[in-house]
Amino acid sequence: MEKKLNANQIKLIAIVAMTIDHLTWAFFPGTQAVWYVFVLHIIGRLTAPIMWFFIVEGCHYTRNMGKYIGRLFLFAVISHFAYDFAFGIPFLPLSTGTFNQTSVMWSLAWAAVLIWICNQDRIPQWVKIISIIAICLISFPSDWSSIAVMCPFGLHVHRGKFKLQARDIVLWSFIYAAVYFLFLDKLYGALQMFTFLTIPILAQYNGERGKWKRMKWFFYVYYPAHLVIIGIIRIALHGDISIIF
Repeated sequence: MEKKLNANQIKLIAIVAMTIDHLTWAFFPGTQAVWYVFVLHIIGRLTAPIMWFFIVEGCHYTRNMGKYIGRLFLFAVISHFAYDFAFGIPFLPLSTGTFNQTSVMWSLAWAAVLIWICNQDRIPQWVKIISIIAICLISFPSDWSSIAVMCPFGLHVHRGKFKLQARDIVLWSFIYAAVYFLFLDKLYGALQMFTFLTIPILAQYNGERGKWKRMKWFFYVYYPAHLVIIGIIRIALHGDISIIF
């Protein structure tokens, strides 16, 4: 069967789904047990696995891993302030708890670091194991927590074996969902399992980047920019309150 979607097209799906999800938080703060709000958040579940998948592709295709990681961390720092402003979270990490203190980009940058470390033959195995534990702890407070490190790492290990990659997405989404279900919010926890809807989309990836070479730069600009707009909407509608837990 011919695969019909290139990287740019799939990333555009992620952008649209992410925007819908974040606008839903702005207009309907918190986890509201209303069917149409739930459906809008389900659409948003398409975004994270696409981001995980293309971090792995970026690590594979980049010509300079150091510059790639540096760009991700710069992006993570910029996105931290945009993310916290969007959802009404104090800029100082851990000041209101350990969950959702910064954007998923913090975890994704560390995922790239972990992939680099584990690709180095000269680094002892025990150092790699300690690195996995340390990076999971460092990334824990971000959106999608250390799941956004471990799932990309699994996708990297299983690159070229899509059935195993699909299993990685389901497995790590289930772990994240279970934590939310047991300790935070049962409805929002159950919602996370809808990430499986991304699998048929990623299955159509044809390995091509697409004609528009500036898509990655567009995403780097769009991600924090749209979060700033979400923050403005949040304040206009609700005042300076938190709209996400």
